Amino acid sequence: MRRLILAVAFLTRLPMPRVVADDAEFAAALRLYPLAGLVVGAIVIAAARAGGLADAWVGALAGLAAWVLVTGALHLDGLADLADGLGAAHRDRDRMLAVMADPHAGSFAVTAIALQLIAKLVLLHGLGGDWRVLLVPFAARIGPLVWARLLLPLKPGLGATIAQAARWRDVGVWALAAAGAAIVAPGLAVAFLLIPGWALWLRWRVGGITGDCHGAGIELVETGLLAALLLF
Repeated sequence: MRRLILAVAFLTRLPMPRVVADDAEFAAALRLYPLAGLVVGAIVIAAARAGGLADAWVGALAGLAAWVLVTGALHLDGLADLADGLGAAHRDRDRMLAVMADPHAGSFAVTAIALQLIAKLVLLHGLGGDWRVLLVPFAARIGPLVWARLLLPLKPGLGATIAQAARWRDVGVWALAAAGAAIVAPGLAVAFLLIPGWALWLRWRVGGITGDCHGAGIELVETGLLAALLLF
């Protein structure tokens, strides 16, 4: 229970009991990130359906707003930082990491956030309050368990911390859960392509992973899964 509280407290802005934990226990909370994703998904779909009672676009906007608020834009921040780093640094990895660490948002960050929010808004509208949306944040948060195993951390920080706790057996358990969920939501099966695909892209383009790369990956996998649910 302590680790679930830590996972929900870190990945959301929901009020949680105070838990004192060392770095190892905080890192081990990674293993329960998908459960925290279910909490996020439940809030998103509840808001989308409530707003949808007025209008389909209002429902989509309510779901998107709930998504951003409950996560505190944590993963959007990672996407923004990665976009700035890639846009400004080209092939210089040291320069890229320096730009990603800069707290200021550049034009690449603003563009990435705008496109991401627009994409989610349009996809949520297309899905029209489909209950299976609640499974999207769950499946996307399996990603960090995989990425932490496949990629080397590029610097001290979240990416390095959780790498110590990632285990293949946890990946296997959550992969089986996602496969089961894909029976009722076939679009979720695309996660088995998107998650390793993000790892391959990071290895080629970035050379490893940071906390920002985890956040960006979660955001992009979520968008990909929304699109897959809409298509399938």
